[in-house]
Amino acid sequence: MTNSTVALWDIFEFSAQGPSNGNPFVDVSFKAEFIFGNRRVYVPGFYDGDGTYRLRFSPDTEGEWRFVTSSNAAELDGLEGTLTAGPPRKGVRGPVRVQNRHHFAYADGTPYLPFGTTCYAWTHQPEAMQDETLATLAKAGFNKIRMAVFPKHYPYNSNPALHNIYEKTGDGEADMDFDRPNPVAFRHFENQIGKLAEMGIEADIILFHPYDRWGYADMTPEQDCRFLEYIAARISAYRNVWWSLANEYDFLLNTKPMELWHKFCHVLEENDHMQHLRSIHNGNPAKNYNHRLPWITHVCIQHWDVKQTPLWIEAYDKPVINDEPEYEGNLYQSWGNISAEELTHRFWTTTMRGGYAGHGETYNDPDDLIWWAKGGKLHGEAWKRIKWMRELLEEDVKHGLTMLGDYYAFPYSRISACQDGEDGTRYFYFGEHQPARWATGLPNDGGQYDVDLIDTWNMTIEPAKIVDAYYVPPTRHGNVTRGGGVESDFAVELPGRPRLALRVRPRKT
Repeated sequence: MTNSTVALWDIFEFSAQGPSNGNPFVDVSFKAEFIFGNRRVYVPGFYDGDGTYRLRFSPDTEGEWRFVTSSNAAELDGLEGTLTAGPPRKGVRGPVRVQNRHHFAYADGTPYLPFGTTCYAWTHQPEAMQDETLATLAKAGFNKIRMAVFPKHYPYNSNPALHNIYEKTGDGEADMDFDRPNPVAFRHFENQIGKLAEMGIEADIILFHPYDRWGYADMTPEQDCRFLEYIAARISAYRNVWWSLANEYDFLLNTKPMELWHKFCHVLEENDHMQHLRSIHNGNPAKNYNHRLPWITHVCIQHWDVKQTPLWIEAYDKPVINDEPEYEGNLYQSWGNISAEELTHRFWTTTMRGGYAGHGETYNDPDDLIWWAKGGKLHGEAWKRIKWMRELLEEDVKHGLTMLGDYYAFPYSRISACQDGEDGTRYFYFGEHQPARWATGLPNDGGQYDVDLIDTWNMTIEPAKIVDAYYVPPTRHGNVTRGGGVESDFAVELPGRPRLALRVRPRKT
């Protein structure tokens, strides 16, 4: 009998010695039930090499839990223990969940606004470069990172991986036994996830991708499912894990048909006791997965036309994260050569239309040390504006931003406008437009408001110039007449340049 204490949402680990002969990864089953009152939580265990088996569990409720193991190996069967879950450590808020239908919050109710970046293969680089990546993340302001379990073979990312994900059987790169995971590789991977957790960064784990020369993308369906069971057993207890079934799943449909992707989701559901967020990412913009399926928690897509964000929210009725609205950089591929100003613009447009955007940086480097691929250092300018944007929005957004009014619904929209909840702060983002005055959508309830002018590129905030409301003539769109009359209690005079926003805060009394 073992007795332990653990803080809420931290990791309790139990280990025991068992069989090491044959192939324990396949031959030995090991799991436990964790019991709290009348609750029973199934937690799979895993083999960690050298005859050691482990269970990892993260309690979501304070109090005493007990557990009992079951196994087809006698020495691992019927082991019992207890743990007492205490209050969470300072700053620990638990895993992120969907909140208010189209938004997110931590388990303790604190709102979570994802401002993520992509570093596909950063954990497969030399360890000194990984340390540099973590140091960069510590100052960059991102609170989510997309990262792959398997190394990536692609232009700008063709160097040998730090570890083989499976045990070697020969000298060739693809000479691996896909029935024997390499515990050293997984220990390193989960150690980096733990470091991200302590930095407050969510790890959006990409489980499969097509960019491969090692054979990981061509494992059998049985091996794929065992891989999912194994990684879920190892890292589900980390509070900052998100599951991304794939990067560009549709490029793998020739070997992994659609029904197999559905099964992968079910394998995760069955083996993840924390039920972390689950998504799946497209390659072809016209090949979105059916995100309405109940095992998908939120929409993860790539698409350059961020003004379509309200369409995706309406189509799937879930939070939308456009993790690849193209990248700041200068690569020859069109997806990797937009300006820092344009990426910042796409962040604002996406967010002001009720969704969330992702960052990536792809500047040419003679040694292919590109952030999007390998991490290291940031060389661009967008990340500074994105960090500032996150800090600005976190001051006010408590419920999630929703587009304002039916006259803003796509495709009529030109200006992006939203509000926090039903009566919170309103934002208007003009983007490429530069009106001299603005009134549409401003309050008309006789209340008191503080109105600020935001320069999204120069990162400045100043009081807006308020002027009298004015009459707006009606406009006709087909058979629909819109506008007409005095629309608001006041108007705002603008300086006539692009990339500006307004913040309209209810004045505190």
